[in-house]
Amino acid sequence: MELAFIPSPSRGVLYLGPIPLRGYAFCIIIGVFVAVWLGNKRWIARGGRAGTVADIAVWAVPFGLVGGRLYHVITDYELYFSEGRDWVDAFKIWEGGLGIWGAIALGALGAWIGCRRRGIPMPAYADAVAPGIAFAQAIGRWGNWFNQELYGKPTDLPWALEITSSADGRVPGTYHPTFLYESLWCIGVAFLVIWADRRFRLGHGRAFALYVAAYCAGRAWIEYMRVDDAHHILGVRLNVWTAILVFLLAVTYLVVSSKKRPGREAVVEPGAAATGDDADGDEKPGDTGKDDEAADESGTGTAEDEARNEAGSGKKT
Repeated sequence: MELAFIPSPSRGVLYLGPIPLRGYAFCIIIGVFVAVWLGNKRWIARGGRAGTVADIAVWAVPFGLVGGRLYHVITDYELYFSEGRDWVDAFKIWEGGLGIWGAIALGALGAWIGCRRRGIPMPAYADAVAPGIAFAQAIGRWGNWFNQELYGKPTDLPWALEITSSADGRVPGTYHPTFLYESLWCIGVAFLVIWADRRFRLGHGRAFALYVAAYCAGRAWIEYMRVDDAHHILGVRLNVWTAILVFLLAVTYLVVSSKKRPGREAVVEPGAAATGDDADGDEKPGDTGKDDEAADESGTGTAEDEARNEAGSGKKT
C-alpha cells in the first residue's frame, strides 16, 4: 500500500465553451515566455537591445515546434502510419509529442535566420538564451504530467507518480515520475549555466554548449528509466544514443572553442549601446547614465568604438 504518491490530473484538457484549454499547450507557452524574458535580460546585460531576443524568437519558436514534432513523428512513426492508425494525428501537436533534439536543431536554424537578418552573431545569442531554454524545458515537462505520459518503471517510493489512465496501453499504477526528474534536472542545468557564465565569462557559444552537455548527461539516465515504447539500438533506447552523441559533440565544441576563440564577444549587437558585458545583469543603478555622459563628452560611445579601443590596447575580453 502506497503511503504517498503524486496524483495525476483527472483530465489534461478543460473546455471554455467549444474552446479546448490543454495543459500540455499551456506548459509549452509558459516555457517560451520564460525563455524569452530571461534571454532578453541576459542579452541587455551583454550590451544588446531590448526586444531583440523576442524578435529572433519569432523565427526560432515556430521552427523549433516543427522540428520537435518532426523528430517525434519520424522516431515513432508507427504511432501514426501503422495499420489502424490515422496519419492525420501526426499533425495534432496539441495532443503531445515533441522531441527536444529536433526542436533544438530546427529552432537553431530559425534563430540563425533571425540573427542573420539583424546582423547578430548567432553564438552570442545562443549563450544569452541557453539558461532560459533549460527553464522552458523544466516547465514544458509538466505537460507530460497533464497527459499521463513518459513515466518510468514501477515503484512504491513516496514520490511515485500515480497513473490512472488505461488508454493506449497504459497500466494504472505508481511509477517513477521521470517528467519530474527531468524538470528538476533542467532547473539545475539552468543555474549551472548562469553560474558558469558569471564565473568564467563564457562566450562564442560556450554557455549554450555547456547547457547542451549538461542536459544530455541527465537525459541519458532519465531516458534509461522510461518504459514507454521506443526504438532500440544494441538494446539501448535511441534517445540514449542521441544524448551520448550530442553530449560528446557539445564537449568537443567547448574544448576546441575555448582554445581557438578564448574570452567573450566585445560586441553582440552592432549599433547598440554597451550597457554591460556580464551575463549576470548586475549593473549598478546610474551606470548607464554615466556611460551616456562619457559618450557625449567624447563624441563617440558606440559598441564598435569600444571594441576597437580594447583591441588597440591589447585588452582581452
